[in-house]
Amino acid sequence: MIRYNKNLKNFARKLRKNMTDCEKLLWSKIRRKQLKGYKFYRQKIIGNYIVDFYSPKAKLVIELDGGQHFNNDNIEKDKERDRYLTSLGLKVLRFTDKEIINELTSVLEKIYENL
Repeated sequence: MIRYNKNLKNFARKLRKNMTDCEKLLWSKIRRKQLKGYKFYRQKIIGNYIVDFYSPKAKLVIELDGGQHFNNDNIEKDKERDRYLTSLGLKVLRFTDKEIINELTSVLEKIYENL
């Protein structure tokens, strides 16, 4: 079992209630075991991080990156986060909001390939 910071529970709940449009769009395609029968969770706490989507069976994390992820500070934070997640044996896929909007089929194919 992967440990998690229980202090993040309320924040994770708040994020689930206030998903971005891109998160809602991707969630509509991966929820209810639509991809190869794999279950995904949204806004899942792993360690001290809240990941956008997580499939424990596939050991796969999916992160959606909006504009705030492209400044130098956040790029470094994302790299640190990815290193931590991969140290747990998880695979991390990152997609931009633009990819979700314009290339959803390709995004879903890449996720499918990694399940």
